[in-house]
Amino acid sequence: MTKASLPRSQRASAGVSGSQDRKGGKRGRSPVSLCISLIIVFIGAIQLVSTFHTYAVNLSELNGLKNQQATLVAQKSQLENDIARWNDQAYVTAQARDRLGFVFPGEQAIRVLNPESVIGGKVPSAKSKSTSPSDKGQVRPPLPWYREMAYSLGKADASAQAKTQTQSQSDSGGQGRTSPGGASDSGREDQR
Repeated sequence: MTKASLPRSQRASAGVSGSQDRKGGKRGRSPVSLCISLIIVFIGAIQLVSTFHTYAVNLSELNGLKNQQATLVAQKSQLENDIARWNDQAYVTAQARDRLGFVFPGEQAIRVLNPESVIGGKVPSAKSKSTSPSDKGQVRPPLPWYREMAYSLGKADASAQAKTQTQSQSDSGGQGRTSPGGASDSGREDQR
């Protein structure tokens, strides 16, 4: 027999009161309320983490913008110094001489053709210098760009023609060129 099926008088004698019976009914609902409270705490924790994440992102963005501002302020001061420097007549004169090659009236302009040899850089060797009679001791004046290009192409063609002439003279002299395999080209022509 269950306690609920007993009449009230017998329940009282069995030691079960009405308030205890109600508590037993609330115990059945406690897992549901526990789950609901855990869900609420979980949602609150998500909101809290989201808020801290947004704060951290905004803080890093603020630091980046402060760094960018400091860089721009330094760049602005550098540009203002450049403007002030260009207002100085001596600086403008020096820049015109250095960048544009200007000279004052009565001065003679000197242009160094191989600045590496003057400043101690790579010095050209004697083998790399041209030994043709047209290049020895003659300094030709600067030409316009199109004539300079035509001059360079003509010089390159002349050196290519000289190479082909020396190769044809060596081939006609009975000496065949050797291929990388060791067989001569003239021997191959005889075999064909």
